[in-house]
Amino acid sequence: MWGLDDLLFTTELIVSELVTNAIRYGHPPAELRLIRHNVLVCEVTDSNSAQPRLRRACTTDEGGRGLFLVAQFAERWGCRHGQNHKTIWSEQPIACPR
Repeated sequence: MWGLDDLLFTTELIVSELVTNAIRYGHPPAELRLIRHNVLVCEVTDSNSAQPRLRRACTTDEGGRGLFLVAQFAERWGCRHGQNHKTIWSEQPIACPR
């Protein structure tokens, strides 16, 4: 629909990691938004105001790689806080058509 097939794999990975974190560590409700502008923005909002932590997991750790993967695949990412919620967002560049 948006003609962003080249971003499919990375978008699925980013969405999976951010939604999993919202379900696992956040509080309901959780909301996902994808916004196409000059970049593709992925936003996941939940009702937990705790700041997420980027960490490097050890090879024997079963978890802890989600935000690290988001940081590797997104051009930029961050967190913004609102009243009674937080939103984790990422941006992926959209290739210019030839």
